[in-house]
Amino acid sequence: MALVVCYVSECAAILAEQKGHHVSIIRPSQLLGIAGFLFFVCNPVQCTADQTPIPPAKAIQFEGDLPYTPKPLTLKGYLRRPAEAGRYPAIVLLHDCGGNAERLDQNWGQRLASWGYVTLTVDSFGPRGIANLCGRRPPPDLAFDPYRAQTYLAGQPFVDAKRIVVMGVSLGGAIALQSVERGAFEQMYEHKFRAAVAFYPICSYLTGVMAAPSLILIGELDKFAQGCRDMVNGRSSDPGISRTVGEGIPVRLVVYPDTHQGFDVTRFKDPIEYLGYHLEFNQSATDQSIEALREFLHTSAGDR
Repeated sequence: MALVVCYVSECAAILAEQKGHHVSIIRPSQLLGIAGFLFFVCNPVQCTADQTPIPPAKAIQFEGDLPYTPKPLTLKGYLRRPAEAGRYPAIVLLHDCGGNAERLDQNWGQRLASWGYVTLTVDSFGPRGIANLCGRRPPPDLAFDPYRAQTYLAGQPFVDAKRIVVMGVSLGGAIALQSVERGAFEQMYEHKFRAAVAFYPICSYLTGVMAAPSLILIGELDKFAQGCRDMVNGRSSDPGISRTVGEGIPVRLVVYPDTHQGFDVTRFKDPIEYLGYHLEFNQSATDQSIEALREFLHTSAGDR
């Protein structure tokens, strides 16, 4: 199913169960305590006692195309990898409709790398000469970018090809979920994504029938929230989308009360309105999302 329009943003988390899919609204609770003091600098991300020094980002170019991939394309990205030898789980990061690949790397790429994951933040817009897609239809071949990145990572000696996760924000979150839907993309590639994470994605154009564990993190006041609820509950207002409760691997949906899109983006401490969407930072939701994400990654892909 093709994606249509998506808008800006980024992250959130926690859960509870319902038949077929895991769904819940988590009420704000106490902020999580700091685990301990560290003897290295890991700003701007939060630090805990079991984090490692953050690997620096390396700007790279990669193709990652297979013979049947349309419009072969050399992509750009930011790669972070642990200094020690070994094969590590990896995470492909996909940015929002505004681009912002470098900012995504500096936020989530740094944090995930400090947890011991290889990260590759894909710049999908630069090589295509795109500045912004907010409110516009994405190029059809954008949906191949996660697998282009995965193919590149799977060929690296420091990556465990069986433990690659795809994670995206807003537009990137929708593409991340599409990457693990049962269907053409998932069947086309030899290497499969181990799991998918989506921060406030648009879910309206997705079937919700997943071939891998998936986590959706979204604010209750986000306009995309209802579409994601409908997806995990097997409901659809679009006659062209068929959904069945309990089909596929369960999707875990976490909805933060009184929270808008962009709740993990500190530059939205002063809220803004953009294309009819309210973007506002929320510290509590951000803190909870970090812990929920880490738990999900540990369960689905393991640690270093």
